[in-house]
Amino acid sequence: MVGAGFAGVECVRRLERKLAPGDAEITLVTPISYQLYLPLLPQVASGVLSPQTIAMSLRRSTKYRTRIIPGGAIGVDLKAKVCVIRNITGRILDEPYDYIVLSPGSVTRTFDIPGLTDHAFGMKTLAEAAYIRDHVIAQLDLADASEDPAERASRLQFVVVGGGYAGTETAACLQRLTHAAVERYPRLDPGLIKWHLIDIAPKLMPELGEKLGRSAQEILTRRGIEISLGVSIAKAGPTEVTFTDGRVVPTHTLIWTAGVVASPLIATLGAETVRGRLAVTADMCLPGEDGVFALGDAAAVPDDAKGVEGAVCPPTAQHAVRQGRQVADNVIATLTGRPLRPYHHKDLGLVVDLGGTDAVSKPLGVELRGLPAQVAARGYHWSALRTNVAKTKVMTSWLLNSIAGDDFVRTGFQARQPAKLRDFEYTDVYLTPEQVRAHVEEAGLAVR
Repeated sequence: MVGAGFAGVECVRRLERKLAPGDAEITLVTPISYQLYLPLLPQVASGVLSPQTIAMSLRRSTKYRTRIIPGGAIGVDLKAKVCVIRNITGRILDEPYDYIVLSPGSVTRTFDIPGLTDHAFGMKTLAEAAYIRDHVIAQLDLADASEDPAERASRLQFVVVGGGYAGTETAACLQRLTHAAVERYPRLDPGLIKWHLIDIAPKLMPELGEKLGRSAQEILTRRGIEISLGVSIAKAGPTEVTFTDGRVVPTHTLIWTAGVVASPLIATLGAETVRGRLAVTADMCLPGEDGVFALGDAAAVPDDAKGVEGAVCPPTAQHAVRQGRQVADNVIATLTGRPLRPYHHKDLGLVVDLGGTDAVSKPLGVELRGLPAQVAARGYHWSALRTNVAKTKVMTSWLLNSIAGDDFVRTGFQARQPAKLRDFEYTDVYLTPEQVRAHVEEAGLAVR
C-alpha cells in the first residue's frame, strides 16, 4: 500500500479486519506516521485547532501487524513488480510486491507564474498550516513595530488564491484570526487589515450551487474580504503581487490554494493518465497490469453516478474513504478467486466551515446557512475523524476556543529561513520511468 491518506488508511484497516494474519503480509509506505485530516487544516492555520488534533497516529488507527515503511515511493516497475522507496534518511529501498495499491494522493497544482513557488505559501500539509499561522501573526507583530506607513500597510494585506473549499475556508478562518488578534495591537488601525480572495473561475465554490455560493460570498464580503473572480496572479514578488487585471497589491503574504494534481509518482509508471491521474477501470484496477490497483486523488476512477460518459470522481475525502473500502474488498476477491465489484457511490453532500457561526452546507441536498450549517459541518468532520482520541481532542479544542479564544502566540517556525511552496512537497525526488527501470535492472530485480 502506497500512501496513508483517507484512501490508503481505509484500505489497510479493512484488509486487517477481513484477512487473517496468515492470509497476507500488509506493508504501508508513507513518509509520515499519521493520517492527516485535511479538511480541518484551515482551522489549524487559524489556531482554532492545534496541529496534533488532526494528525491521527497510524500506530493507533491500524493494527500492529501492518509493516510501516517510513518513506515515500519514488518509482514503480510494473513488470518487475518492484516499488522503489526513498526512506526518511534518504536511503533507497527496493520493495517487491505481489499486489500493489497506489494511493499516493496529490500535490499542490502550480503554474508557470513568475515568482510563484519562491514567494507563495501552500496549504496542503500540516507543516504549511502551522507555518502560515506563525507568518500571519508575525506580520501583525512587524506592522505594530514599524514606523514606516508603507511597510505597515503592506504587512497588513493578505492574498489568498483559490475560490474552492480550501481557499475559501482558509481566507475565512485567517480573516477571523487577524480580526480577533488586532484587538491586542492598539497601535494598529483595524481598517488597514485587508484580505483578498481571488479565483480565475467566474463563481465561488460552484459545486455548492447558485444560492449557497452567493450566500458564502455575501458572508465573506460582509466581513471585509475583497473577492475578485475571473482574476489570477500574473507574477509574485517578496513584497508585492500583481494580479492579471493589472492591480499591484503590496503584501508579504500570498497563499496559494488553486487546486491539486496527482502525485508525481503516477508519471513514473509510464501508464495512461486522465488529466494527470492514473486511468483505471470501474473496479479500480490498472488495465493490462496484474495486481495493480489505484484510487483516491491520484486515480481517475469512473463516476457512474453523474451519468456522463468519461466523468471521473473528484479528489475528495468522501470518495477516497469509500474507494479505500472497495479496493480492499477487490484485493480480497482477487486473492480468493471471486469477481471484482465496480465502485458506486451516493453523494452525502458538501459542508463549508467559515468560522464562528458562519457556514454553508448541503447535506443530502438540503441547503443550510448559519448555525445549522455550522452544526452540520462540524458534526460531519467530527464523525469522520478516525480515532476516539482525535474526536476528543478536536471537540475539546472547539469548546476551549469558543470560550477562551486565542493567545496569538508564534511558535518559532518563522525563526529562520522562510519556507514557501517549493520547500514542502518534495516534488523533485521522483524518478522517470527510464530511471526506475535502470535502477531495478542494476539491483538485479528486473524481469528478463
